[in-house]
Amino acid sequence: MRKIIKNTLFVILFSVLIMFAAFFVYQHFYASNDKNLSGTWTASLDMTEQAAVTALGWLQDIEAVSVSMQDMEAHMQGLTVTLHLTMEQTDRSGGTFASYVQPESYAACRQAAYEAFASAFRELLAKRLRMAGYAGGTDEESVEALVTETFGMSTTAYLMSCVPSLLPPLEDLQSQYDGSGTYETSEGILTRQFDSGQLVRTKKENYIRKDSTLILTGAADSAHYGYFADHYPVIYTLQQPQAEQ
Repeated sequence: MRKIIKNTLFVILFSVLIMFAAFFVYQHFYASNDKNLSGTWTASLDMTEQAAVTALGWLQDIEAVSVSMQDMEAHMQGLTVTLHLTMEQTDRSGGTFASYVQPESYAACRQAAYEAFASAFRELLAKRLRMAGYAGGTDEESVEALVTETFGMSTTAYLMSCVPSLLPPLEDLQSQYDGSGTYETSEGILTRQFDSGQLVRTKKENYIRKDSTLILTGAADSAHYGYFADHYPVIYTLQQPQAEQ
């Protein structure tokens, strides 16, 4: 009887050890994957709201025809600036990183913002001309020709010359996002120590890693890191995993 009990306990204990071993193997090789942030990530900062707010404020200052925020945002869609973030995990909970704003995407976004505003401006100008009893054409081409004749430049060029910048300065975005250094992860918080770039600083952000998506949900402490970091999550997509060593 004792032998049977002893064998039974041995089998139970052996089974428990196997389950624990399987659990730790899973944690090491699978569950930890979501904590491994190694790879090349990209994200897009949505500039639509800021561009629309700035454009709307300028129109209100010059007492243009009434236009709503929704109208402005309808014209300004897909205005994004690309961020790149490369991370390489060197130990269980940390590694090195490098991040930067893509200048080409900023220039393209700025141009697109003013072209979108020019389209809205031509519509508003046409409405005001009709209200004033203007006898000439008020279609888009006619209004564009009128602006060019009046100001000696296209509508887009005119707005670029007299409207406050529709986007935050590139330098501001670079000071917020550009740099390299080391990082650590702990309990859903990503801590990055910048040791290059315009400012040497530590930045803490809440993060969620799910498959090929990395979401940074803003500053995890009270420090101010800029409008976008404080108000909007930055959603990165994994473009290229780091090759395993």
